[in-house]
Amino acid sequence: MKAAKRDYYEVLGIPKQAGEAEIKKAYRQLAMKYHPDRNPGDKGAEEKFKEAAEAYAVLADAEKRARYDRFGHRGVGGASGSGGFNPEVFSDFEDILGSVFGFSMGDLFGGARRARGGARRGADLRFDLEIEFMEAAKGVEKEVTIPRLESCGDCRGSGSKSGSRVTCEACHGRGQVVHQRGFFAMSQSCGACGGTGQVVRDPCPACRGEGRRREVRRLKVPLPAGVDSGSRLRIPGEGEGGAQGGRPGDLYVVVQVREHPMFRRDGSDLACEVPLTLTQAVLGAEVPVPTLEGSQTIAIPPGTQGGTTFRLRGKGVPHPNGNGRGDLYVSAAVQVPARLSRKQRELFEQLREVEEPAEAAPKDLFGRVKDIFR
Repeated sequence: MKAAKRDYYEVLGIPKQAGEAEIKKAYRQLAMKYHPDRNPGDKGAEEKFKEAAEAYAVLADAEKRARYDRFGHRGVGGASGSGGFNPEVFSDFEDILGSVFGFSMGDLFGGARRARGGARRGADLRFDLEIEFMEAAKGVEKEVTIPRLESCGDCRGSGSKSGSRVTCEACHGRGQVVHQRGFFAMSQSCGACGGTGQVVRDPCPACRGEGRRREVRRLKVPLPAGVDSGSRLRIPGEGEGGAQGGRPGDLYVVVQVREHPMFRRDGSDLACEVPLTLTQAVLGAEVPVPTLEGSQTIAIPPGTQGGTTFRLRGKGVPHPNGNGRGDLYVSAAVQVPARLSRKQRELFEQLREVEEPAEAAPKDLFGRVKDIFR
Protein backbone atom coordinates (compact mmCIF):
# COMPACT_ATOMS: atom_id res chain seq x y z
CA MET A 1 0.00 0.00 0.00
CA LYS A 2 1.38 3.36 -1.05
CA ALA A 3 2.11 5.72 1.86
CA ALA A 4 0.10 8.95 1.96
CA LYS A 5 1.94 12.11 1.02
CA ARG A 6 2.98 14.42 3.80
CA ASP A 7 1.66 17.96 3.97
CA TYR A 8 3.99 20.25 2.00
CA TYR A 9 4.16 22.80 4.82
CA GLU A 10 5.13 20.00 7.19
CA VAL A 11 7.81 18.81 4.76
CA LEU A 12 9.47 22.24 4.72
CA GLY A 13 8.76 22.86 8.41
CA ILE A 14 7.03 26.20 7.86
CA PRO A 15 3.66 27.71 8.87
CA LYS A 16 0.88 28.06 6.29
CA GLN A 17 1.22 31.84 6.31
CA ALA A 18 4.94 31.69 5.44
CA GLY A 19 6.17 34.20 2.88
CA GLU A 20 8.27 33.63 -0.22
CA ALA A 21 11.58 34.31 1.53
CA GLU A 22 10.76 31.89 4.37
CA ILE A 23 9.78 29.16 1.90
CA LYS A 24 12.99 29.57 -0.05
CA LYS A 25 15.11 29.59 3.12
CA ALA A 26 13.48 26.41 4.44
CA TYR A 27 13.98 24.61 1.13
CA ARG A 28 17.61 25.73 0.88
CA GLN A 29 18.37 24.33 4.35
CA LEU A 30 16.75 20.97 3.60
CA ALA A 31 18.35 20.73 0.17
CA MET A 32 21.80 21.36 1.64
CA LYS A 33 21.18 18.84 4.45
CA TYR A 34 19.90 16.00 2.29
CA HIS A 35 21.84 16.70 -0.90
CA PRO A 36 23.11 13.43 -2.46
CA ASP A 37 26.68 14.70 -2.55
CA ARG A 38 26.60 15.05 1.23
CA ASN A 39 24.83 11.72 1.71
CA PRO A 40 26.34 9.32 -0.85
CA GLY A 41 24.43 6.07 -1.10
CA ASP A 42 21.79 7.18 1.45
CA LYS A 43 18.42 6.41 -0.19
CA GLY A 44 16.55 7.93 2.73
CA ALA A 45 18.30 11.27 2.30
CA GLU A 46 17.70 11.11 -1.44
CA GLU A 47 13.95 10.62 -0.90
CA LYS A 48 13.82 13.53 1.56
CA PHE A 49 15.68 15.67 -0.98
CA LYS A 50 13.07 14.81 -3.62
CA GLU A 51 10.22 15.39 -1.17
CA ALA A 52 11.53 18.85 -0.23
CA ALA A 53 11.99 19.76 -3.90
CA GLU A 54 8.44 18.70 -4.71
CA ALA A 55 7.04 20.75 -1.82
CA TYR A 56 9.03 23.79 -2.91
CA ALA A 57 7.84 23.43 -6.51
CA VAL A 58 4.25 23.88 -5.33
CA LEU A 59 4.57 26.39 -2.48
CA ALA A 60 6.93 28.70 -4.38
CA ASP A 61 4.38 29.06 -7.19
CA ALA A 62 1.50 31.37 -6.18
CA GLU A 63 -1.10 29.67 -8.39
CA LYS A 64 -0.15 26.12 -7.39
CA ARG A 65 0.02 27.11 -3.74
CA ALA A 66 -3.50 28.57 -3.89
CA ARG A 67 -4.84 25.35 -5.41
CA TYR A 68 -2.98 23.26 -2.84
CA ASP A 69 -4.30 25.35 0.09
CA ARG A 70 -7.82 24.82 -1.19
CA PHE A 71 -7.82 21.25 -2.50
CA GLY A 72 -4.71 19.65 -1.01
CA HIS A 73 -2.60 17.25 -3.06
CA ARG A 74 -5.48 16.66 -5.48
CA GLY A 75 -5.37 20.31 -6.55
CA VAL A 76 -1.78 20.04 -7.79
CA GLY A 77 -1.65 16.38 -8.77
CA GLY A 78 -1.57 17.14 -12.48
CA ALA A 79 1.18 19.72 -12.16
CA SER A 80 3.88 17.35 -10.98
CA GLY A 81 3.53 14.39 -13.29
CA SER A 82 3.20 10.81 -12.17
CA GLY A 83 3.23 10.51 -8.44
CA GLY A 84 3.38 14.29 -8.08
CA PHE A 85 6.94 14.57 -9.36
CA ASN A 86 8.14 16.20 -12.54
CA PRO A 87 11.89 16.59 -13.23
CA GLU A 88 11.22 19.60 -15.46
CA VAL A 89 10.05 21.58 -12.45
CA PHE A 90 13.33 21.10 -10.67
CA SER A 91 15.57 22.48 -13.36
CA ASP A 92 15.09 25.93 -11.82
CA PHE A 93 16.34 24.81 -8.41
CA GLU A 94 19.99 24.96 -9.39
CA ASP A 95 19.68 28.75 -9.08
CA ILE A 96 18.91 28.28 -5.38
CA LEU A 97 21.53 25.64 -4.63
CA GLY A 98 24.16 27.23 -6.85
CA SER A 99 27.10 25.13 -7.88
CA VAL A 100 28.33 24.38 -4.36
CA PHE A 101 28.35 20.65 -5.06
CA GLY A 102 29.07 20.68 -8.80
CA PHE A 103 25.82 18.70 -9.08
CA SER A 104 22.82 19.08 -11.38
CA MET A 105 19.23 17.93 -10.88
CA GLY A 106 19.62 15.71 -13.91
CA ASP A 107 22.09 13.53 -11.97
CA LEU A 108 19.49 12.73 -9.34
CA PHE A 109 16.43 12.31 -11.56
CA GLY A 110 17.92 10.59 -14.56
CA GLY A 111 18.34 13.56 -16.87
CA ALA A 112 21.48 14.62 -18.69
CA ARG A 113 24.06 16.41 -16.57
CA ARG A 114 24.98 19.85 -17.81
CA ALA A 115 28.66 20.26 -18.42
CA ARG A 116 30.31 22.82 -16.17
CA GLY A 117 30.71 26.08 -18.05
CA GLY A 118 28.40 24.92 -20.87
CA ALA A 119 25.01 26.19 -21.91
CA ARG A 120 23.22 28.05 -19.14
CA ARG A 121 19.54 28.74 -18.73
CA GLY A 122 18.41 32.34 -19.18
CA ALA A 123 17.09 34.44 -16.31
CA ASP A 124 13.40 34.60 -15.45
CA LEU A 125 11.71 37.96 -15.96
CA ARG A 126 8.84 39.66 -14.14
CA PHE A 127 6.33 42.04 -15.68
CA ASP A 128 3.77 43.92 -13.55
CA LEU A 129 0.54 44.37 -15.49
CA GLU A 130 -2.30 46.62 -14.31
CA ILE A 131 -5.76 45.97 -15.75
CA GLU A 132 -9.30 47.27 -15.27
CA PHE A 133 -11.78 45.55 -12.95
CA MET A 134 -14.11 44.48 -15.76
CA GLU A 135 -11.18 43.14 -17.79
CA ALA A 136 -10.24 40.90 -14.87
CA ALA A 137 -13.83 39.77 -14.38
CA LYS A 138 -14.47 38.86 -18.00
CA GLY A 139 -10.97 37.95 -19.21
CA VAL A 140 -8.85 39.88 -21.67
CA GLU A 141 -5.80 39.58 -23.93
CA LYS A 142 -3.16 42.23 -23.32
CA GLU A 143 -0.12 43.13 -25.37
CA VAL A 144 3.01 43.75 -23.32
CA THR A 145 6.44 45.04 -24.32
CA ILE A 146 9.35 43.12 -22.80
CA PRO A 147 12.97 44.29 -23.08
CA ARG A 148 15.20 41.25 -22.72
CA LEU A 149 18.39 39.52 -23.76
CA GLU A 150 17.84 37.11 -26.63
CA SER A 151 20.11 34.52 -28.16
CA CYS A 152 22.02 36.05 -31.07
CA GLY A 153 20.67 34.74 -34.34
CA ASP A 154 23.88 35.42 -36.26
CA CYS A 155 26.07 33.14 -34.15
CA ARG A 156 23.26 31.01 -32.66
CA GLY A 157 24.25 32.05 -29.17
CA SER A 158 27.85 30.87 -29.38
CA GLY A 159 29.35 34.39 -29.41
CA SER A 160 31.79 33.25 -32.06
CA LYS A 161 31.74 34.41 -35.67
CA SER A 162 32.69 30.94 -36.83
CA GLY A 163 30.26 29.32 -34.45
CA SER A 164 33.01 27.61 -32.43
CA ARG A 165 35.06 28.28 -29.30
CA VAL A 166 38.43 27.12 -28.11
CA THR A 167 39.42 25.64 -24.78
CA CYS A 168 40.50 28.16 -22.16
CA GLU A 169 44.22 27.83 -21.48
CA ALA A 170 43.96 29.25 -17.98
CA CYS A 171 41.66 26.55 -16.59
CA HIS A 172 42.16 23.93 -19.32
CA GLY A 173 38.43 23.83 -20.02
CA ARG A 174 37.36 23.15 -16.44
CA GLY A 175 35.82 26.59 -15.92
CA GLN A 176 37.32 26.69 -12.42
CA VAL A 177 40.72 27.31 -10.96
CA VAL A 178 41.96 25.91 -7.64
CA HIS A 179 44.01 27.93 -5.18
CA GLN A 180 45.96 25.89 -2.61
CA ARG A 181 46.43 27.45 0.84
CA GLY A 182 48.25 24.99 3.07
CA PHE A 183 45.85 22.17 3.82
CA PHE A 184 42.96 24.05 2.24
CA ALA A 185 42.03 24.21 -1.42
CA MET A 186 39.60 26.82 -2.69
CA SER A 187 37.91 26.56 -6.07
CA GLN A 188 36.53 29.58 -7.89
CA SER A 189 35.30 30.53 -11.32
CA CYS A 190 37.97 31.13 -13.92
CA GLY A 191 38.37 34.83 -14.62
CA ALA A 192 39.78 34.32 -18.11
CA CYS A 193 36.72 32.54 -19.51
CA GLY A 194 34.11 33.57 -16.95
CA GLY A 195 33.67 29.98 -15.81
CA THR A 196 32.66 28.69 -19.24
CA GLY A 197 35.83 26.71 -19.90
CA GLN A 198 35.96 28.14 -23.42
CA VAL A 199 36.96 31.44 -24.99
CA VAL A 200 36.03 33.18 -28.22
CA ARG A 201 38.85 33.89 -30.66
CA ASP A 202 36.73 35.50 -33.37
CA PRO A 203 33.86 37.38 -31.66
CA CYS A 204 30.55 37.69 -33.49
CA PRO A 205 30.20 41.32 -34.65
CA ALA A 206 26.44 41.32 -34.06
CA CYS A 207 26.63 40.51 -30.35
CA ARG A 208 30.33 41.34 -29.76
CA GLY A 209 31.05 37.86 -28.52
CA GLU A 210 28.34 37.85 -25.84
CA GLY A 211 26.10 35.35 -27.61
CA ARG A 212 23.03 37.45 -26.70
CA ARG A 213 21.62 40.76 -27.79
CA ARG A 214 19.26 43.24 -26.13
CA GLU A 215 15.91 43.15 -27.91
CA VAL A 216 12.39 44.47 -27.29
CA ARG A 217 9.71 41.85 -27.74
CA ARG A 218 5.94 42.39 -27.98
CA LEU A 219 3.85 39.56 -26.56
CA LYS A 220 0.13 38.93 -26.30
CA VAL A 221 -0.77 37.69 -22.84
CA PRO A 222 -4.19 36.00 -22.42
CA LEU A 223 -5.65 36.61 -18.97
CA PRO A 224 -8.44 34.22 -17.91
CA ALA A 225 -11.74 35.48 -16.55
CA GLY A 226 -11.57 35.77 -12.78
CA VAL A 227 -7.91 36.75 -12.52
CA ASP A 228 -7.27 38.81 -9.38
CA SER A 229 -4.62 41.11 -7.94
CA GLY A 230 -1.50 39.15 -7.08
CA SER A 231 -2.17 36.45 -9.66
CA ARG A 232 1.04 35.30 -11.33
CA LEU A 233 0.96 33.86 -14.81
CA ARG A 234 3.98 31.89 -16.01
CA ILE A 235 4.80 32.04 -19.71
CA PRO A 236 7.46 29.39 -20.39
CA GLY A 237 10.40 30.34 -22.59
CA GLU A 238 9.63 34.07 -22.73
CA GLY A 239 12.32 35.17 -20.27
CA GLU A 240 15.88 36.05 -21.20
CA GLY A 241 17.76 33.88 -23.66
CA GLY A 242 20.22 31.37 -22.27
CA ALA A 243 23.97 31.81 -22.51
CA GLN A 244 25.89 29.70 -25.05
CA GLY A 245 22.73 28.31 -26.55
CA GLY A 246 21.07 27.45 -23.23
CA ARG A 247 17.30 27.37 -22.98
CA PRO A 248 15.53 30.65 -22.22
CA GLY A 249 14.06 31.55 -18.86
CA ASP A 250 10.38 32.12 -18.17
CA LEU A 251 8.29 35.27 -18.00
CA TYR A 252 6.10 35.85 -14.95
CA VAL A 253 3.26 38.33 -15.41
CA VAL A 254 2.03 39.65 -12.05
CA VAL A 255 -1.47 41.13 -12.26
CA GLN A 256 -2.77 44.19 -10.41
CA VAL A 257 -6.50 44.93 -10.77
CA ARG A 258 -7.79 48.48 -10.41
CA GLU A 259 -10.63 49.05 -7.95
CA HIS A 260 -14.22 49.41 -9.19
CA PRO A 261 -16.32 52.42 -8.11
CA MET A 262 -19.30 50.21 -7.27
CA PHE A 263 -18.27 46.59 -6.76
CA ARG A 264 -16.12 45.22 -3.95
CA ARG A 265 -14.49 41.86 -4.56
CA ASP A 266 -13.74 39.01 -2.18
CA GLY A 267 -12.27 36.13 -4.13
CA SER A 268 -14.92 35.24 -6.69
CA ASP A 269 -17.74 36.95 -4.77
CA LEU A 270 -18.88 40.53 -5.35
CA ALA A 271 -20.64 42.99 -3.07
CA CYS A 272 -22.39 46.29 -3.71
CA GLU A 273 -25.04 48.57 -2.20
CA VAL A 274 -28.43 49.54 -3.61
CA PRO A 275 -30.00 52.80 -2.33
CA LEU A 276 -33.60 52.59 -1.08
CA THR A 277 -35.98 55.38 -0.16
CA LEU A 278 -37.89 55.15 3.10
CA THR A 279 -41.03 54.37 1.16
CA GLN A 280 -39.37 51.53 -0.75
CA ALA A 281 -37.93 50.07 2.45
CA VAL A 282 -41.27 50.28 4.31
CA LEU A 283 -43.68 49.27 1.56
CA GLY A 284 -41.39 47.12 -0.59
CA ALA A 285 -40.50 47.68 -4.21
CA GLU A 286 -38.92 46.31 -7.39
CA VAL A 287 -35.51 47.98 -7.74
CA PRO A 288 -32.70 47.62 -10.31
CA VAL A 289 -29.28 46.45 -9.12
CA PRO A 290 -26.00 46.38 -11.08
CA THR A 291 -24.38 43.12 -12.18
CA LEU A 292 -21.44 42.31 -14.43
CA GLU A 293 -23.89 41.75 -17.28
CA GLY A 294 -25.92 44.91 -16.69
CA SER A 295 -28.92 45.90 -14.57
CA GLN A 296 -31.17 43.27 -12.98
CA THR A 297 -34.38 43.86 -11.03
CA ILE A 298 -34.83 42.34 -7.56
CA ALA A 299 -37.80 42.39 -5.20
CA ILE A 300 -37.41 44.33 -1.94
CA PRO A 301 -39.87 42.95 0.63
CA PRO A 302 -41.87 45.35 2.85
CA GLY A 303 -40.16 46.31 6.09
CA THR A 304 -36.63 45.88 4.78
CA GLN A 305 -34.07 47.22 7.26
CA GLY A 306 -30.93 49.11 6.33
CA GLY A 307 -28.01 46.72 5.85
CA THR A 308 -30.20 43.77 4.81
CA THR A 309 -28.25 41.70 2.28
CA PHE A 310 -29.67 39.91 -0.74
CA ARG A 311 -27.74 37.11 -2.44
CA LEU A 312 -27.75 36.70 -6.21
CA ARG A 313 -26.28 33.28 -6.95
CA GLY A 314 -23.88 32.96 -9.86
CA LYS A 315 -23.65 36.71 -10.43
CA GLY A 316 -20.11 37.10 -9.12
CA VAL A 317 -16.76 36.68 -10.86
CA PRO A 318 -15.92 33.43 -12.72
CA HIS A 319 -13.61 31.11 -10.85
CA PRO A 320 -10.13 31.21 -12.48
CA ASN A 321 -10.21 27.43 -12.96
CA GLY A 322 -13.33 27.82 -15.12
CA ASN A 323 -15.56 25.93 -12.68
CA GLY A 324 -18.60 28.15 -12.09
CA ARG A 325 -18.88 31.66 -10.67
CA GLY A 326 -19.12 33.38 -7.32
CA ASP A 327 -22.17 35.21 -5.96
CA LEU A 328 -23.23 38.86 -5.78
CA TYR A 329 -24.27 40.23 -2.37
CA VAL A 330 -26.46 43.34 -2.52
CA SER A 331 -26.86 45.39 0.69
CA ALA A 332 -29.84 47.70 1.21
CA ALA A 333 -28.78 51.26 1.98
CA VAL A 334 -31.87 53.13 3.24
CA GLN A 335 -31.61 56.82 2.35
CA VAL A 336 -32.98 59.37 4.85
CA PRO A 337 -33.84 62.64 3.06
CA ALA A 338 -31.82 65.59 4.31
CA ARG A 339 -34.42 68.07 3.07
CA LEU A 340 -38.20 67.72 2.88
CA SER A 341 -40.70 69.52 0.74
CA ARG A 342 -43.77 71.02 2.44
CA LYS A 343 -45.92 68.14 1.21
CA GLN A 344 -43.43 65.55 2.45
CA ARG A 345 -43.24 67.19 5.86
CA GLU A 346 -47.03 67.18 6.13
CA LEU A 347 -47.16 63.50 5.32
CA PHE A 348 -44.46 62.65 7.87
CA GLU A 349 -46.30 64.70 10.48
CA GLN A 350 -49.43 62.71 9.78
CA LEU A 351 -47.43 59.50 10.02
CA ARG A 352 -46.04 60.53 13.40
CA GLU A 353 -49.55 61.07 14.70
CA VAL A 354 -50.65 57.53 13.89
CA GLU A 355 -47.43 55.82 14.99
CA GLU A 356 -47.52 53.91 18.25
CA PRO A 357 -46.03 55.77 21.25
CA ALA A 358 -42.31 55.15 21.54
CA GLU A 359 -41.91 56.26 25.14
CA ALA A 360 -41.94 52.71 26.43
CA ALA A 361 -38.99 51.63 24.33
CA PRO A 362 -36.36 53.91 25.94
CA LYS A 363 -37.55 53.02 29.45
CA ASP A 364 -37.43 49.36 28.67
CA LEU A 365 -33.94 49.79 27.20
CA PHE A 366 -32.65 51.70 30.24
CA GLY A 367 -34.12 49.06 32.50
CA ARG A 368 -32.22 46.29 30.72
CA VAL A 369 -28.97 48.26 30.98
CA LYS A 370 -29.46 48.69 34.75
CA ASP A 371 -30.07 44.95 35.12
CA ILE A 372 -26.76 44.21 33.41
CA PHE A 373 -24.76 46.20 35.98
CA ARG A 374 -26.60 44.93 39.06
